[in-house]
Amino acid sequence: MPSVSNIAAQTLQRRILDGDYAPGAALPGQRELAESLGISRASLREAISMLEALGLLRSFVGKGVFVTAGAPADVANLPSGPNAMPPDAIFQMRFVIEPANAALAARRRDAEGIAALRECQSEMQRALGASDLVTAADCDLRFHLALAELSGNPALAAITQHFQAQLAYSLRLPFADSSHIWQPADEHAAILAAIAAGNAASARKAMQQHLLSAAGRVGIRFVQP
Repeated sequence: MPSVSNIAAQTLQRRILDGDYAPGAALPGQRELAESLGISRASLREAISMLEALGLLRSFVGKGVFVTAGAPADVANLPSGPNAMPPDAIFQMRFVIEPANAALAARRRDAEGIAALRECQSEMQRALGASDLVTAADCDLRFHLALAELSGNPALAAITQHFQAQLAYSLRLPFADSSHIWQPADEHAAILAAIAAGNAASARKAMQQHLLSAAGRVGIRFVQP
């Protein structure tokens, strides 16, 4: 079930898409906006953080929160992720863990797990077709979490789950590049095909390429372990 902040992010996204909040316009103050949405200010801040990562909003200290034109922020100005983790550190961590998840998943070739990945992929494509970046990013997260479970390694699955907030944040960032919003889905398709074929080496390589490509779309470069 979607969280309160996720539902609020969906509502704000819809208002932006419908033109209620035009590009360059400031959102109402947080107290007013939280009251209109019927949520706490903490949940509102989380929703705004989601939309900032997706490139739909931008916060300016002392000025407020403004609607953007969907252009990604300069990498030097990207906010730190949860627990103040810089984005490049999150991608580097993922580069250590997620290719192993993909390779192990390919060796297992669990039919139920592969079906779950395919469902995530289908939902993500539908969301992208509707310009619903909030749902697309949520499907992206569920794909990566399901992949960790499919690895069959409870330690790797636990690590991935523990850093879910950081993972979710890093997955939203590439969607801010509106010219390449379909690329994550295409890269997921390559990972999924390798897993379904039972090709561990190809699954590992496809995940590595996915992570490098996703980081590159945000302008992030990290040292490969």
